Amino acid sequence: MPLSSPQTRAASCPVVHGSPTDTDDPRVPMYRPEFAADPHGAYHEMRRRYGSLAPIELAPGVPATLVIGYSTAVRILNDPEHFPADPRAWQQDIPADCPILPLLEWRPMASRSAGADFTRYRGAITAGIDEIDLYALQAVVADLAIPLINSFCADGSADLIQQYVFPLIFAVVNYLLGCPPEIGGQVAAGTAALLEGVDAEKGNRMVGEALMRLVTLKRAEPQRDITSVLLGHPAGLTDVEASHHVSQIYGSGIEFELNLITNTLLLILTDERFGGSFLGGNLSARDALDEVLFNDPPLANLLITYPNHPILIDDVWLPAHQPVVISMAACNNDPAIRAGDLTGNRSHLAWGLGPHACPARSMAYLIAQEAIDQLLDAIPELQLDPPDRTPNWRPGPFHRALTELPVIFPPTPPLDYPR
Repeated sequence: MPLSSPQTRAASCPVVHGSPTDTDDPRVPMYRPEFAADPHGAYHEMRRRYGSLAPIELAPGVPATLVIGYSTAVRILNDPEHFPADPRAWQQDIPADCPILPLLEWRPMASRSAGADFTRYRGAITAGIDEIDLYALQAVVADLAIPLINSFCADGSADLIQQYVFPLIFAVVNYLLGCPPEIGGQVAAGTAALLEGVDAEKGNRMVGEALMRLVTLKRAEPQRDITSVLLGHPAGLTDVEASHHVSQIYGSGIEFELNLITNTLLLILTDERFGGSFLGGNLSARDALDEVLFNDPPLANLLITYPNHPILIDDVWLPAHQPVVISMAACNNDPAIRAGDLTGNRSHLAWGLGPHACPARSMAYLIAQEAIDQLLDAIPELQLDPPDRTPNWRPGPFHRALTELPVIFPPTPPLDYPR
C-alpha cells in the first residue's frame, strides 16, 4: 500500500498513544537484559505477533515503532521526505533525565538533520572521510596493534576488549581526527567518567572541552585529517558544528567498530564453520565480518526517523513525531529475503541505506579486518576462557555489544616492532 499522510484523517487515526497497532498488548521493552540476552528470539516473536512493524519502548515511557520487515525498511530509508531524521519535535516532550535523550537529541550534524542542513553537513563529513588514505590507514592500524598484542601475548590470557580492541580503536580514531595524545587523553578520561556514571556531568564537560581544544588547534594548524577537512570545507561549519561532528565520530565510530571486531572474534572463536575453516585459510576475516553484519550488527537497531505527520505504511498508522527505528538485525534476518549461505553476500542493512547510509563503509571494513588479521596472525591458538562460555551482552535498545571477551592461548614471544 502506498505511503500517505492525510491531515484530515489524523483525528480518526486508530493509533492509541502512538501504538503502531490497535492491540492492547504491552510494548516490547528493548532496554532490559532479557532483550539483550536473546534479541533474535524477541524479533521472531514480534514478527509473529505484529508483522513488519512492532510497538516497542526504547526506555521506560518512551514509545517507538521497530521496523523488522526488510522491504518496509528499504521503503522508509529511501523516503526522507516522509521520514526525516530530525528529532526536535519529538524531544520537546521527553523528560530531561530520560537515559536515551543524550544519544538521540538533535545536534547540528547530518545524522540528526533534514533538507538543506542535511545536505550541508553530509557534504562536509563525507569530504573529511574521503580525505583519509586507506593504504596509509592500514599501516597505521598494524603499527598500533602490534605493541598492544605484545603487552599481553606472553601472559597466556587477556580480555580482548579492554586490552586490545578498545585501546586500538580509540587510537585509530585519534589518528583519523588528527587528535594529539594530550587531547585524546582528556577525551578518554571524560568518556570513562560518562560510561562509569560516577561523575557523568564532569565527564561530559571534559569531553566537550577537549573537542573544542581539538577544533581550535586544527583551525590554527590544519593537516590531512577529518577535523581539518571539516573546518576547511565550503559548508563553512562553525567551531561548535565541527565539534559535534568530531564527537559523533568518537561516539558512533568507536561503538560500531568495537562491537564489529569483538562480535566477529566471538564468531570465529565459537563457530566451527569459521573456527576451523578460517584458521585453515578457506574463509577470510571479511567473510566473518559480513556474517556478523548480517546476524549481529554492532548497531543493531538505529537509523531512527520521525514522521512529520501520521502516516500509513503496511496497513498501519504511524503517529507523527514518534521514533521509527530500523532494526538492521531483524530486517537482515527477515524470512522473506533471507538466503541460506551468506558467504560473499553483502546485501545487509548494517551500513544503512539511502541518503543516510554510512559514508565510512570502506574505512570501517579495513580497520576491522586489519585488527582481526593482526591478532590471529600473532596468536592463532586463541580460545574463549572458558571454551563453553556464555556471552554476556550489554543491555540497551540500540547496540549489540559484549561486556568482555576473555581468552586463553599458549604464551607467545613479542612480535618484532616495528616490523
